Amino acid sequence: MKQLLTRLEQASGLDRISDPLQKALQAALKPRMLRDALHGVQVGHPLHPALASFTLGSMTSAAILDVLRGQEFPATLMVGGAVASAPVTVVAGANDWAELDAEQRRVGLVHLLVNTASVGFYTASLLLRLRGDHARGRLLGFAGFGLVNLGAFLGGHLAYKQGAQVNQAATQLHRISDGWHPVADISALPHGTPVSRSIGEVPVLVYRDGDRVSVLLERCGHETGPLGEGRMVDVDGDACVECPWHGSTFRLADGLVMHGPAGSDQPVLRTRVVNDVVEANLP
Repeated sequence: MKQLLTRLEQASGLDRISDPLQKALQAALKPRMLRDALHGVQVGHPLHPALASFTLGSMTSAAILDVLRGQEFPATLMVGGAVASAPVTVVAGANDWAELDAEQRRVGLVHLLVNTASVGFYTASLLLRLRGDHARGRLLGFAGFGLVNLGAFLGGHLAYKQGAQVNQAATQLHRISDGWHPVADISALPHGTPVSRSIGEVPVLVYRDGDRVSVLLERCGHETGPLGEGRMVDVDGDACVECPWHGSTFRLADGLVMHGPAGSDQPVLRTRVVNDVVEANLP
């Protein structure tokens, strides 16, 4: 299985489908407000996993009810719920997928195709059930259930093995020991301009606004882009930094995600000033 997944990651032939599909999705989902909503920016958490849990949960419930028999009506309701929620789930996942790197997109493409096929089976199953043909509806439902679990397996590989849409900056916190660490002399920090510093081997971004100093992890949580090389932007009157790789935007005062593709906030350390030295500690 590991070898199969490795071959899938390296299957460059899939790029002939992946690359134009990525461009088409980015063009179709061009409004930034729409992309941010699908990334889960407004809730501070990736949206696709939550939607997928509802869709897969509905499919699982339908499969259990189909095994029990005599539960045609509630099983049909569950299949209907899965079919109704699937389009939003697929669009949110496709929006995330369009911001991934090539190897992630190859696995994600198969994940997308398998799940789309599963939705096709469930749609046909729902139509049969509504016509009263529950026997064939169950068979198509079981076929769709097998496919969606294969898709879920590939989704797990994307998240846990390849780190897709995982806050990759959070792991950097474990490399910082507990306790207060000197970061910079406050007099050496420019006002209103973030600067890069480090705590041990962990790069951080230090921002001074008057007497207030904030310290963010410097590697973007989306794909570890160097925020220290990003440009400052104003979002709703707040000073923010935009990742130079994919455009994720975070508020410098508290790391709040303002624009995706990142779906969660940038980790921020606690700060204090002792004898004119800015010190930082774990959150």
